[in-house]
Amino acid sequence: MKNRRKFNKEFKAKVAIEAIKGQRTANEIAQEFGIHVSQVNEWKKQLVEGASGVFNGAQENSQAEYETERECLYSQIGKLQVEVDWLKKKTALPSVR
Repeated sequence: MKNRRKFNKEFKAKVAIEAIKGQRTANEIAQEFGIHVSQVNEWKKQLVEGASGVFNGAQENSQAEYETERECLYSQIGKLQVEVDWLKKKTALPSVR
C-alpha cells in the first residue's frame, strides 16, 4: 500500500499559479515540484473555478455567520421567554377575594 502525500494549500496554490501563467508546460511544472501532471491540471482547474469566490467570499461568509447568529439568538430568546412565563406562573400569588 502506497503512502499518499498530502500537500498544504500554499503549495497547491503555488503550483496552480505556475500552471496558469502558461510560461511552462504542465509536464515541466510537475517535474519541478515532483508531482503528477494530472495533479497540476486538477489544481489549476480548481483555482480557476474558485477564483471568483475570492472576491465575494468575505461577504458571503459574513452573511452566513449573521444568519447563523440570528437563528441562535432567536432560539435563545424563545427559551428565555418560556422560562419567564413559567416563573411568573409558579410565583404568582393566589388571588385574594
